[in-house]
Amino acid sequence: MKRLDQVLASDGTSAELELVIKDVMVACKDIAYKLSQGELAGILGATEDENIQGETQKMLDVISNDLLKDILCANPFVKGVGSEEEDFTIAGHADGKFLVTFDPLDGSSNIDVNLSVGTIFSILEAPADNRTGDDQEVFLQEGRKQVAAGYVLYGPSSLLVMTTGKGVNLFTLDTNIGEFVLTKPMLQIPEDTAEFAINMSNQRFWEPEMKQYIDDCLKGEEGCLGKRYNMRWVASMVAEVHRILIRGGIFMYPYDSRDPSKAGKLRLMYEGNPMSMIVEQAGGASSTGRMDIMDVEPKGIHDRVPVVLGSKNEVAKVIAYHTK
Repeated sequence: MKRLDQVLASDGTSAELELVIKDVMVACKDIAYKLSQGELAGILGATEDENIQGETQKMLDVISNDLLKDILCANPFVKGVGSEEEDFTIAGHADGKFLVTFDPLDGSSNIDVNLSVGTIFSILEAPADNRTGDDQEVFLQEGRKQVAAGYVLYGPSSLLVMTTGKGVNLFTLDTNIGEFVLTKPMLQIPEDTAEFAINMSNQRFWEPEMKQYIDDCLKGEEGCLGKRYNMRWVASMVAEVHRILIRGGIFMYPYDSRDPSKAGKLRLMYEGNPMSMIVEQAGGASSTGRMDIMDVEPKGIHDRVPVVLGSKNEVAKVIAYHTK
């Protein structure tokens, strides 16, 4: 089986980008080990702090964030990093070629109950000018400009799913050699599905179009969609997207009216864009309900966006509800 570095080399990935990806994996391997130790490593429980999103930070949120931040800022090819857990972007090397954004521990509310969590990352080319990585403006690029995106799922085994724009590969962490090895090349999402994932407790806050789509799903064979749907919800975007990549489905975190100043719950730069790149490279689709997520022009590093992604024919149905 091919190792990650061998796959990157065969894809024609530049040596500089490969070194950035390798450093992301160094941090993720450490996070995977700490998670496997659980309470033995003293990593469970919450801190007394909140992040920029107003969310209470788990201890491993902070540990994971610091690992990624410190390793990447020491990489000579990284101009700057942006994290869901940081108020501002952080400068790396002034002449670095790449910018890295990440959600260090997606689904961290699952840590204390030993359910799946993950790390999401996105890599952009840095503008060739004199601005430094602590200037937020250099990060504000549309998702189409990503040069790589991926996530590591920490479950019964640690899995890396990644794309450099040439399809999506799945790697498994071989703990005997400490390397990610290719186990499923060129993942493809089935075009059709009868499985959706959404947080139904927010239903009363959704737009009418999303309410109608879910109502029609719940009507099963007797409804206008003409088939029986199953619902899933893990409360971890990494776990939800991974299930879709393996067997199809649709994941939705739509706009809701609880805070009109926020377009959605999920962050465009750390979650929406990287997951959209992965899903589209695997033959799926991603949308806000009205436009492609990767075509959204970011205004700030912590922008939020409604998310609908997965099997492309089902995503098209949701878009039709919003645009008809």
